[in-house]
Amino acid sequence: MPVPVVVGTDGSGAAKRAVEWAAADAARRHRPLHIVHAARIWPYQVRRFTPPDGLERASRAGSDVLLEAEKHVRARWPELRVTTALAVNTPPDALRDESEKALELVVGQRGRGGFVGLLLGSVSLRVAGHSPVPVVVVRGEAGADRGEVAVGWDIEDEAVDVLEYAFDAAAVRGARLRVVHAWQIPASLTESGYAVDEDQMNDERRAGVIAAYAPLREQYPLVEVVNEVIVGHPVSALSKVSRTADLLVVGVSRHRSGLPGLGSVVHGAIHHAECPVAVVGPSR
Repeated sequence: MPVPVVVGTDGSGAAKRAVEWAAADAARRHRPLHIVHAARIWPYQVRRFTPPDGLERASRAGSDVLLEAEKHVRARWPELRVTTALAVNTPPDALRDESEKALELVVGQRGRGGFVGLLLGSVSLRVAGHSPVPVVVVRGEAGADRGEVAVGWDIEDEAVDVLEYAFDAAAVRGARLRVVHAWQIPASLTESGYAVDEDQMNDERRAGVIAAYAPLREQYPLVEVVNEVIVGHPVSALSKVSRTADLLVVGVSRHRSGLPGLGSVVHGAIHHAECPVAVVGPSR
């Protein structure tokens, strides 16, 4: 069976939009959909401290959330294969466990209960920064059909995984792919009075970007690609292109320790993008 698209839900409005986005993506990719809810038993998350009826109440409420989500998906996508899972665990651990062999993990920008602040703060580092699969944060105009996927590409730090995901996302949508590379002139150069030839630097960096995705052009010959190399802050550039995109794809870089983690650009994209954001880490 094909690996599924996994989505976390808590029944909130943001989670419902995430479920819809995940279902639509699963349908276009011909993948099953797996809906996950983490039962909220705070402050007794450890089983031996759970009140006698606490787990039962949480299970009933979680089952209702899953049933509602499943009914909604089946009504709109009747041919889509849907499964559900109720986990008594912290949201990051529940999502990590359920999405271990998924195609991608989808979450809402904000939620309630077990999913409050998901991907905003310490939970983001545990989910997006260390997930073995791409994590899509659904925000902005999630249902828009603008015909474009945008990807931020850092020629110095990122693995090719982010470009592979972006090309595939554009291909299944029949959309144009905009590859964005934003760079800044080092303050040390401007302070020293050194004259920087921006046009020459842009040309050199554009050549590096084109070389990076050249093998993928052969794999996805029908995907139209537009290059955008600009001088400016990456977050500002990505926020701008997100206004006309169906999906913004960003990559998780490896720290000096060799471990992946979210950087300031990814955090900024998640907070300021006006469309769903896919966070792609390097292959394990």
